[in-house]
Amino acid sequence: MASAGRATEPGLAREMPLEDGDPARPRGRQVNGEVGGTPRLRGMGDPSLRGTTAPGGSRTEVMAEGWEWGPALGDGDVTPGGAPERAGQPEEALMTELSELVQKVVKSSSWWERHGVDISILACSFLLLPAGFLCLRSAQAIPFLVGVLTLGVVHHTLTVKGSHLASHNALTESKSWGKVWAIFFIELCSSFTVEQATYNHVKIHHGYTNVIGLGDSSTWKLPFLNRYVYMFIAPLAVPILTPLVALDLLRNVEWKAALRTLCCMFLGFYCHYWLLLHISGFQSPWSALLCMLLTRSLLAHPYIHVNIFQHIGLPMFAADRKPKRIHLMSLGVLNLPRNALLDWSFGHSLISCHVEHHLFPSLSDNMCLKIKPIVSQYLKQKKLPYNEDTYSSRLRLFLQRYEELMVHAPPITELVGIQ
Repeated sequence: MASAGRATEPGLAREMPLEDGDPARPRGRQVNGEVGGTPRLRGMGDPSLRGTTAPGGSRTEVMAEGWEWGPALGDGDVTPGGAPERAGQPEEALMTELSELVQKVVKSSSWWERHGVDISILACSFLLLPAGFLCLRSAQAIPFLVGVLTLGVVHHTLTVKGSHLASHNALTESKSWGKVWAIFFIELCSSFTVEQATYNHVKIHHGYTNVIGLGDSSTWKLPFLNRYVYMFIAPLAVPILTPLVALDLLRNVEWKAALRTLCCMFLGFYCHYWLLLHISGFQSPWSALLCMLLTRSLLAHPYIHVNIFQHIGLPMFAADRKPKRIHLMSLGVLNLPRNALLDWSFGHSLISCHVEHHLFPSLSDNMCLKIKPIVSQYLKQKKLPYNEDTYSSRLRLFLQRYEELMVHAPPITELVGIQ
């Protein structure tokens, strides 16, 4: 899942609390008690971002459950001496101000806007399943291809969009129902484990976005593959690799959770296989398994591409010198343009609203789309980066600079001087 996250080594995270402090402050000269000077980035991974300014930061965000204020993941900032920093500084006010603007929009939004739109998309996907399986019964090419396309899109909508929203508990305001939906979408539909998906995606990737050794997206790298194999052939193996990775991660969870995951994974695979044999009319088990692989890998290429395009090649930070949350997300996250197919299958928060999603991860896809104008206008107004690029541009970049981006270790970016 895109982002329900592949596993960063859990041992790395145990060395640092999940809601850690920033032991070191960005360097700059003091002017009347405030940090002054022209901000600049050192060691940027992407030359197109060099010279980007990044003033400000904060440690608060709007929380999902009941919309209460609280510390954001990875933003419990302290001074090098250990004393909490005083609120009220200009950089402390930025995230608070943006959160208040977003909170007003969320409070004025109906349940339909907050959850209903995305639930309806998932429900429509379920309703398309019978048509997809029945189309596969046809001996004619066009209806058969329609069935493959339908099941492929439905599969990715449930496993990517559904699992991603469920991992953030963005489908409901109830924690109990959120747990149910997480098990359904992540384990039954996606053949992954809830505990490891939420830990690696929500706690690590979101808590330490673009922090070297934690949320730096390095788990997506396979340096032993050349650029063309990785970008165009390897994605076809995603349906096979996903359950294998999940099985390996079961060693890190309790036996009850592991048993539940195994049962859900088996049930999901068997239901798909049974429907292909008895509803679609496949005569051979191998032909049914081949069809499963085809439908489950239909959008695997953009799935892999999106996960690397939106973080790798952007600034990466050392764990002890990561900037404030608003800096971290505005510098290290990129939005792609809207795309009808990917918006439906993956969700706005993974495509055109990824910056908004990283700033406010508990919001649904539809709400991320609704707050997008507010977030983009605010960041641009405050002279903070708002990274956007096209899919084709990122694809060319990764093909041209594959070794630099996907093989070698990324350079560490350091903010020098905060205005």
